[in-house]
Amino acid sequence: MADFAIWMAGYVSVPIYPTLTADSIRQILEHSEARACLVGKLDGWEAMRPGIPGGVLCFATALSPKTDYPQWEQIVADTEPLEGEIVRDADELATIVYTSGTTGMPKGVMHGFGSIGWSTGPVTLASGISADDRMLSYLPLAHVAERWLVEAASIRSGFHVYFAESLDTFLADLRRARPTHFISVPRLWTKFQQGVFSKLPKQKLDLIFRLPLLGGLMKKKILKGLGLEHCRYAGGGAAPMPPSLIQWYRDLGLELLEGYGMTENFGCSHGSREGRSRIGYVGEAWEGTEHRLSPEGEVQTRGPTTMQGYFKEPEKTREAITEDGWLRTGDLGEIDAMGRLRIVGRLKEQFKTSKGKYVAPAPIENKLSTHPALEACCVVGAGFPQPFALLMLNLETANACADDAGRRAELNASLKHLLDSVNAGLDEHERLDFLVIVAEQWTVENGYITPTLKVKRPVIEVTYGPQFGAWAAKKQAVLWQALPA
Repeated sequence: MADFAIWMAGYVSVPIYPTLTADSIRQILEHSEARACLVGKLDGWEAMRPGIPGGVLCFATALSPKTDYPQWEQIVADTEPLEGEIVRDADELATIVYTSGTTGMPKGVMHGFGSIGWSTGPVTLASGISADDRMLSYLPLAHVAERWLVEAASIRSGFHVYFAESLDTFLADLRRARPTHFISVPRLWTKFQQGVFSKLPKQKLDLIFRLPLLGGLMKKKILKGLGLEHCRYAGGGAAPMPPSLIQWYRDLGLELLEGYGMTENFGCSHGSREGRSRIGYVGEAWEGTEHRLSPEGEVQTRGPTTMQGYFKEPEKTREAITEDGWLRTGDLGEIDAMGRLRIVGRLKEQFKTSKGKYVAPAPIENKLSTHPALEACCVVGAGFPQPFALLMLNLETANACADDAGRRAELNASLKHLLDSVNAGLDEHERLDFLVIVAEQWTVENGYITPTLKVKRPVIEVTYGPQFGAWAAKKQAVLWQALPA
């Protein structure tokens, strides 16, 4: 509603994540020159409120925290409806979407109405989405994928949108919506799988799946329990999807498809097509989008959804877009004979070991992240003979290990096995020397991860860097580390 109101009034919308700190909110509102702020449903409002600069008008929507701001309902009651048909030009600036800031100050990505409008066409046609379909909206609308695949696409197709009420009710909301299209990040697909395994161990489930009749019934029961029994288009993106996870869902009868995009092209870059997908690849370029690889192997795209540039950052815009209009993604890729793209790492995240060999951390992190006890990981090791990885346990495992020495020893053995199995599939110069379990939880609030759940590698390296040498000297496969000094 806020987006529509802002656009119809002739303004530019600037979405803000509901998990940002006050400092980050102030940074974005001041940089974007925001005039007004519409406050929605927020859990940490008191901590966020000081981030709103003086002079910015604030309005409260129906589910906002208790404030003395003018209320949406009262404004509607007191104001005459806008007259006439509001039409904005395709080239007009519609929104400034701030990046998640993995490497510093978020950049304000400018998109026009034409960019947003075009983005909805290729994916809705490819997936066959129509007014008869259903989707669940649960990501913040500051997330470009939600803005594109739910908000914008629903305007084009008119499908039914359900909204998740809270994190605690998410599974119930999913069962209520029974979406026919469902897109999520790999971590959530993994959590669904782990929830199934917690009720029925994988080994026992595998045996049941081998029985034709019983296996088929069990697969349908699992999908129904997740609220996905009617899902005919399931997707994943924002981070690499472990091949074993994709295969598991496909064995259930759900063809999980990977996609690829970034804020700078409104998320509309590549997507896997039903019946033409390849595990480990993010699919073909969407209709109207071109792709190529630079001499260094960087993925570059060009098309109608390419950003207008970074707000008030002409130099950074020139760095991001070539003179002939190609967007430099910063990702390293490979393209197969069918035009399907595979992401193999980040151009700037590669680091060189003391042996002079380059290491791309993302594919290794993808392999590590399949372990059910891990919430996040970060491969580092610039200047060391071999790379190594920092691991953050999920909260449940961390709490269990803190109180149970036996559980801790069991996890140690499991992670040692993980290290050996991951290293077996890597080239010699990529093999991990050791794993470090950190005690501190990496969160958006303490600055270790972005609102889109990407690890801030520079923050990790600065915080833990002074201890790298001591860890390497211990010559242990798995280390447990106390809180960083």
